[in-house]
Amino acid sequence: MNPAVFLSLSDVRCSLLLLVTWVFTPVTTEITSLDTENIDEILNNADVALVNFYADWCRFSQMLHPIFEEASDVIKEEYPHKNQVVFARVDCDQHSDIAQRYRISKYPTLKLFRNGMMMKREYRGQRSVKALADYIRQQKSDPIQEIQDLAEITTLDRSKRNIIGYFEQKDSDNYRIFERVASILHDDCAFLSAFGDVSKPERYSGDNIIYKPPGHSAPDMVYLGSMTHFDLTYNWIQDKCVPLVREITFENGEELTEEGLPFLILFHMKEDTESLEIFQNEVARQLISEKGTINFLHADCDKFRHPLLHIQKTPADCPVIAIDSFRHMYVFGDFQDVLIPGKLKQFVFDLHSGKLHREFHHGPDPTDTAPGEQVQDVASSPPESSFQKLAPSEYRYTLLRDRDEL
Repeated sequence: MNPAVFLSLSDVRCSLLLLVTWVFTPVTTEITSLDTENIDEILNNADVALVNFYADWCRFSQMLHPIFEEASDVIKEEYPHKNQVVFARVDCDQHSDIAQRYRISKYPTLKLFRNGMMMKREYRGQRSVKALADYIRQQKSDPIQEIQDLAEITTLDRSKRNIIGYFEQKDSDNYRIFERVASILHDDCAFLSAFGDVSKPERYSGDNIIYKPPGHSAPDMVYLGSMTHFDLTYNWIQDKCVPLVREITFENGEELTEEGLPFLILFHMKEDTESLEIFQNEVARQLISEKGTINFLHADCDKFRHPLLHIQKTPADCPVIAIDSFRHMYVFGDFQDVLIPGKLKQFVFDLHSGKLHREFHHGPDPTDTAPGEQVQDVASSPPESSFQKLAPSEYRYTLLRDRDEL
């Protein structure tokens, strides 16, 4: 028989303290570290993944680490399956190839992935546990509103771009593709769906997808491609959801600025839809080939009074067209000149050729003067960029490089 072992009162207290600490200390989730060997496998198998691209020497990255880890713990309790939500990180100093692959230009950068596909919009919200957790909950919510009665179609918000899918059944390949596209583009369009008997009147030729553009005058458009082909479906819906001419707001200004393309902007009063329609039509007619070299935008004159004042304009002067190259702002002539064939296109070409910049500093190019007219330099100070101020701030990020702008 073993002899009894007696503990002192202090030993008992210490043991109880250790036991209580072990029981009540929450289990922390280890953040998945990504490298060239595992990144594709982990991201491709994750429904939703939030990836922190960081550098150890960056003070903003250091501040984010404990917040990111705690947010991961919170979300793991709500979505315990390992592939439902993944919080991951990339040390960009150790894995510069991955940083280059995803075009990381600042630390920390938080990018969202769905089944391996990187979403265009990165996380730019508040860096707090609650904000990050709420963001993931929003990403996990159903992006599609189910229609219970076709009469609901008449009450749609027609200021939005609406995509409506009519399906025989929810458990189908057609709907799964639609659901996947909606999860990616739900920030750009409102997605709705109807099934079975409710959708039957709209399924006279089988399952289909309808696009209802903003306003009540534009006709509906029908998707004619294969509904089980993801790329075809995604490209068609993206073309409808992401317009050629986008609205710039204070909410998306940082994102648009970081795309690195100069802005061609129409400033117009919110209720002036006629000028916006003219601008949209002329951009599509004259500048479709320039997509990818310049961002086509429109802005509310009242909300963006400061940039207008920067170019010596007021809301009373609207509509006004201008280019912001992120170095200077250049004003187009009279708005009605946009209807002159090729005029708007030449304005953009003059930006790319450097002519706008030269003329602001030295007056008209010699080729633009009349024969025999004396050419002289005209000193001027073109207005500096106004929208550059919306770019990612050095008080929030460590910026890796300055852009070389016109």
